[in-house]
Parts: sequence; structure tokens; C-alpha cells
Amino acid sequence: MVVSLIGTWMQSVAQSWLVYRLTHSEFLLGVTWFCTHIPVLVLAPVGGLAADRFSRHRIVVTTQTLSMLQALGLAALTLSGHLETWHIMAFALMLGTINAFDIPGRQSLFVELVGKEELLNAISLNSAIFNLARVAGPSVAGFLVAALGEGMCFLLNGLSFIAVIGSLLAMRLSRTGGSASKSSSSNVLDGFRYARRAPAVAALLLMSAAVNLSSAPVIALAPVFADGIFRQGSLGLGLATGAMGVGAVAGVLTLARRDGVAGLPSVIFRSGCCMAISALAIAWAPSFSALLVAMAVTGFGVFRQNAAANTLIQSVIPDEYRGRIMAIYTMMVIGFLPIGSLAAGSLGHVIGARWTVFAAGSFCLVAAAVFGLLLPRFQKWIGPTFN
Repeated sequence: MVVSLIGTWMQSVAQSWLVYRLTHSEFLLGVTWFCTHIPVLVLAPVGGLAADRFSRHRIVVTTQTLSMLQALGLAALTLSGHLETWHIMAFALMLGTINAFDIPGRQSLFVELVGKEELLNAISLNSAIFNLARVAGPSVAGFLVAALGEGMCFLLNGLSFIAVIGSLLAMRLSRTGGSASKSSSSNVLDGFRYARRAPAVAALLLMSAAVNLSSAPVIALAPVFADGIFRQGSLGLGLATGAMGVGAVAGVLTLARRDGVAGLPSVIFRSGCCMAISALAIAWAPSFSALLVAMAVTGFGVFRQNAAANTLIQSVIPDEYRGRIMAIYTMMVIGFLPIGSLAAGSLGHVIGARWTVFAAGSFCLVAAAVFGLLLPRFQKWIGPTFN
């Protein structure tokens, strides 16, 4: 995954730069990002149902293969000189659709690889790898785009999937996933009904939604802070993004050192507070250095919360619902990002970037406070082991 994720981040940066180079349109940059993520919000429940019905291992092999073909197709059009802007949008929608099946399947597969005892360590290390690639990938992409062009970034990303597909094919696992007999729509709704009936799962999902919705304005408006407010240009944006990635790696690695899942509800509460306070600090950062520190703390809080909530949810749900619940979790963490970003852009246009991020931090602080009031109930909901 290290090799593949660095390639993925390379493609993401090269794609954004290509759209901007071809169109010089900030709006189309936002549309491309929206196209990449909105299918996850719409189709993730179907992807979760597939993870409960079919072999999760085969699903992930299939989605990773399709992702490779998507990258190679984008590379072929770019290198041949026939690429147009609408092609980029179409390929972005294609990748988002693939991810709607890949992410629930991959998240559900973790427990089959390591068991519940090591689930926290596995999820935390996976998140650390993701964020290390988030730091390294854009840097590599910057050099490659300047030296060889965007098409080579897409080509190298396509080739990087050979590593993860080879690793997946080397695994020897029994068939995973359920075999539900009801209609597809009924089974999709069953996942939402289970989440509603399980108060601990519902609380964890809603807290994840609140934290990630609150982080969307920070990410979406980072260029405004880096250049519009502190006049640091594209280098400043890279430093701010990198600081958030470094903080995220630190957060999940410290979480990976924990033994078992005891105390995770409290970790989630503290991480939510951390995210909220850092967003408030970003809103009124007096200097660029203060902004970088606050961005690192934001990454620490958001990804630590995500890893802890992911682990706790997977530890308490029955396996027959795992794919569908992880699909809902994916909607909370990834699917809501384009909605939060669009809202941040609209609100920022009216009240400014600082007040928009301040509002996001305030919202997260309220959500964390409500979750904190629920902490005593977790002992009743999921037992004393988890408190």
C-alpha cells in the first residue's frame, strides 16, 4: 500500500494541476474534487452490501485492478495529447465509483487479516501509511510534473498498483462476506436500521461525521490562509498540507501503541476537542508559523479520532453487518467532505475564511461536548472493557 498510495497522491496532485493548467478555473478545480468524492456518498451503501454478500478479498482485488486501469487510461489520453477537460471529470467520477466499493470492502477485510485483538494497531498503521504517502506523494509529483509532465505521474500511479495487487493475490484467505437472501434495497436499509438501533454505533458515526464535516473548511480554505492571508503562495500551501499530514501520522502512531480498545471512547472525545480547538486557533492564527502548528494539531485530532472510531465500531458490530456499517462510516468520513467543502466555499464567500473556520470549530466543539456527556453510557452500551 505504501507504493500504491504514493502513486495515488501523485495522481491527485497532477490531476489538479492539469485541470488548472488547462482551464485556469478555480471552479473546475472544485468540480473535479467533487466528482472524485460524491460517488462515495451516493454509492457507498451499495458497496457495503456487496462487502457483506461477496468475498471482500475478491472485491478489493477487483477494485484495485479497476483503479489501475483508470490511471493507465488517464495516462494514455494525457500522453497522446488527446485529453480534454471533460475526460478528467469522467475519470474522476470513475475513480469515485470504484472507491465506493473499494473502501467498505477494504475496511471490512482488516478484521479477517488480523482479528479483533490487533484491529486497533492495523487500522492505526494503515492510517499512518496513508498520511505518510500524503506527505511524500505531492512532493514527488511536484518534481515529476515539472520534469516529465502530468502524464508520467498518471502512468507511474497505474504501475504502482502492481505492488498492492500482487500482495493481495499472495494472500490465502477463506471466502468472506455474507450471503443475504433479501432484496438489495432491503439489505441496504438494514445497515441503517442496525446503526439506528445500536446507540453506541450511532453515537460514533455521528461524532465521526461532525469531526470530518468540521475539518472540510480547514482543508478547502487552506489556500486562502496560505496565500490570501499570509502571502506564502503555493509553497505555503504545501507546508500547511504537509504539517497536517505530519500531525496525522503522529496521532495514529501513538494510537497504534495502545493495547486493545479499552478507553477508546475517551480518546474519541479528546480527539474531537483537539480538532475543535485547533480549528479555532487556525481561524485567528496571528502568523504563518502559528497556522502550521494548528494545522498539525488538526491532523493529529482528526485522524486519531477516525482511527479510534473505526476500531471501536468494528469491534462491536456483528460480521454480517460489517460491510454495510463500514459503508456508512465511509459516508461520514469521506462522503460528507464534498458537501462540507461546498458549504465552506459558499459561507466563506459571505463571511470570510476566518469566520467560516471559526464556525466549523465551534460546531465541532459542541459535538464533542455532547459526545462527552454520553461517555458514561458507553459502559452500559458496550461494556466496561471499552471505557
